[in-house]
Amino acid sequence: MYETIFDKILSGGLPVDRVYEDEDVLAFRDINPQAPIHVLVIPKAKFERFAEITSRPIEETGRFFSAISKVAASLNLDDSGYRIVINNGRDGGQTVEYFHAHILGGRKFAWPPG
Repeated sequence: MYETIFDKILSGGLPVDRVYEDEDVLAFRDINPQAPIHVLVIPKAKFERFAEITSRPIEETGRFFSAISKVAASLNLDDSGYRIVINNGRDGGQTVEYFHAHILGGRKFAWPPG
C-alpha cells in the first residue's frame, strides 16, 4: 500500500476541518463538497477498498458504521435525512485507495444517483 492523502491527514501532515474523532475513526469536511454538508469518515486502521471489509474484524466494522451514525446525528441530519456513499474501485468512483465513507446532506437527493 502506498501513502494516500488520508494517511497524510491522519499523520498530521495535512490540516482538515475535523467534525469527529475517536480511537478508531476520523471524520472531516470534504474540501470539494458535493452537497451543503459533505463529510468524509475514514478508519484509522487502513485498508484500501470496501471489498476487503470481510477480512476486517467485525467489531472494527461495527465501530466504523456506528461512528457514521454519530457524525450524522451531530450534524443534525437525522430528521431531514442524508446519504452515505462508499465507492469501491475505479468504476465505482473511488479516487483514493483508502476505504472511506461520504456523508452527504443538507439537500434533497435524486434517485438513481450517478
